[in-house]
Amino acid sequence: MSTRTFAERHAELVETRAARPGAIAEAAARRARPAAPLGAAGKLMIIAADHPARGALRAGTDPQAMGNRRDLLERICVGLARPGVHGVLATPDIMEELLLLGELDGRYAIGSMNRGGLAGASFEIDDRFTAYTASAIDAAGLDGGKMLLRVDLDDPATAPTLENCANAVTELAARGLPAMVEPFLSTRGEGGKITNVLTPEAMTKVISIASGLGATSAHTWLKVPVVDRMEEVMESSTLPALLLGGEVSDDSEATLAGWKAALDLPTVRGLVLGRSMLYPPGDDVAGAVDAAVALL
Repeated sequence: MSTRTFAERHAELVETRAARPGAIAEAAARRARPAAPLGAAGKLMIIAADHPARGALRAGTDPQAMGNRRDLLERICVGLARPGVHGVLATPDIMEELLLLGELDGRYAIGSMNRGGLAGASFEIDDRFTAYTASAIDAAGLDGGKMLLRVDLDDPATAPTLENCANAVTELAARGLPAMVEPFLSTRGEGGKITNVLTPEAMTKVISIASGLGATSAHTWLKVPVVDRMEEVMESSTLPALLLGGEVSDDSEATLAGWKAALDLPTVRGLVLGRSMLYPPGDDVAGAVDAAVALL
């Protein structure tokens, strides 16, 4: 077992990036894939780490929390080392850093695809595919792709986002790869800030929309928040779904209770947690991960 500190490993990573960029492809080629397909591994625990590429750095009260890459990577590595954690969802930069750190052997690696709807931008709803493509996910030997779908019925930019997400679902399915769609019904409030509408009715509508994207839904998964009347909401689709964590909550007990209740629903197959687990109250990443895993 390595006795190197994370600072030493990070320094090596930085040097490798500069001196041997080809090492990324080499690491991807030798990564041991998980033994079972995504849906055959039981209840899943996936770490989400694709926020920075959309300029969404806030966690809790710190607006720059995810802006320190070394700190973020160390937190992800702490999470991946905990028993019961199955993998990571990330953009190419973070995925490749984890490959170089040797953290993804036997883990599910889900590539995040559309990060062009930058947080706070006037064009935020027009969520362009600026990260992974289906072909790149396949070439890198990853285990699926994830896309964010925010539907604003008053914003025409929703239409190209819908079309691009549908194309990505089709392209991933053609390669036998899962497409993880994260749908929200969104609206612009005062000052033009986008707000996700988290009522049962809104989630039922947008899950229904997301379920019909692409030429086939055979490989489509959903990534959804926990809302009121969750049993009713999840009856809007037969697709497998993972629960997302969202922002850091001040009431971790209530958050855990919400996840626990939703995990009993037949289509819910696990958790995809990011900021809520990587930057928890008290800053105990290992403890937060273990508490979430215990729900499974």
